[in-house]
Amino acid sequence: MRCRGIRGAITVDSNTSRDILAASRELLTAVINANAVQPEDVACIFFSTTPDLNADFPARAAREMGFTSVALLCGHEMAVPGSLPSCLRILLLVNTEKRSDEIVHVYLKGAAALRPDIEYNSR
Repeated sequence: MRCRGIRGAITVDSNTSRDILAASRELLTAVINANAVQPEDVACIFFSTTPDLNADFPARAAREMGFTSVALLCGHEMAVPGSLPSCLRILLLVNTEKRSDEIVHVYLKGAAALRPDIEYNSR
């Protein structure tokens, strides 16, 4: 069994706790469903937001979804001029038998523009 990284991103409607947590749940649920991830296989989840999103910790949504024994970490993305604003990103490290080319990375809403080469965009 290997540890694989699964990436995802979503844009958040506004800098409110409600919207950050809703986007976190939507993205985490989509990543889990797209990859048939079992919670016990998740080693850790890194959450990052653009600096304009600071009303709540995205990891709070994961805890509310039952990820109580998983290491979670939040941080901010680099503030690169011209980069996509109001964006929440995740990186799940998952123990899996899947090959790297079987992993489905998920980019939703405005974040689909970050990876137009990824097939799973805003389904």
